[in-house]
Amino acid sequence: MKRILAILFCTTLAINIFAQEQMVIMTQILPQNDTVWVFKPKDYRDIRNYPVVYMLHGWSGNYKQWNQITNLQQYADDNGFIIVCPDGLYDSWYVDSPIKPNQKWETFFLDNLMPEVKQKYNVNDSAIFITGLSMGGHGALLMFLKHQKLFKSAGSCSGVVDLRVAAKGDVGVKQTFGELKQNAKTYSEFSVIDNINSLVRSNKQIIFDCGTEDHLYGINNELRKKCDELKIKATYISSPGEHNYEYWKKAIHLQMEFFKQQIGR
Repeated sequence: MKRILAILFCTTLAINIFAQEQMVIMTQILPQNDTVWVFKPKDYRDIRNYPVVYMLHGWSGNYKQWNQITNLQQYADDNGFIIVCPDGLYDSWYVDSPIKPNQKWETFFLDNLMPEVKQKYNVNDSAIFITGLSMGGHGALLMFLKHQKLFKSAGSCSGVVDLRVAAKGDVGVKQTFGELKQNAKTYSEFSVIDNINSLVRSNKQIIFDCGTEDHLYGINNELRKKCDELKIKATYISSPGEHNYEYWKKAIHLQMEFFKQQIGR
């Protein structure tokens, strides 16, 4: 009996290891090569295509952050998703920096990461999603707004949906976009709340949330109001919570359910 249990344990471990893969994508348009963690469903087969969820981490985090918050392999297994966690290089804000010529994360995502994922895995092109937390929430929604044809939907957990709010703190915004006072137009061009009107008359839907004790609660409420005014198809969830792992673990569960519902619509 012990031997059987040991064999089962080893088999399960082998499946889990096989389902998780790490890629290092070499690039000249970022300060360093990008490490990416990919979670495949345990029943992944080459004979079918799978939805993909790109998950962007927060400021000062890395590609491991989301899996430290919750069990991504379980989400991949339960929902049949391929989950892709790239590295945002601490404070890239997931953009092509207007002041750093060697920091072009948006271009990297479009020209390197997405093609690499599509080449290596069986991707359902009509079911590609993107989400993120905090800095990653900003990156996910902005990427979606600028490239809507590539994605089915997008989400944000406690997202920095207005970079002018982030500029008041020490979270690397000035190093990416310059000083707010001298670059107000740039901050507007890169802020989600000032680009959300691109979804007017769109059939695509987004989901975003924020905890009521979060310092970003106010600006996320402002985004919700703007979505309502513009009649944009947005699901906004507000519940007790702070800017921390405990809240994000709860929030991402609802987003995964939302993405699953979008498939086939």
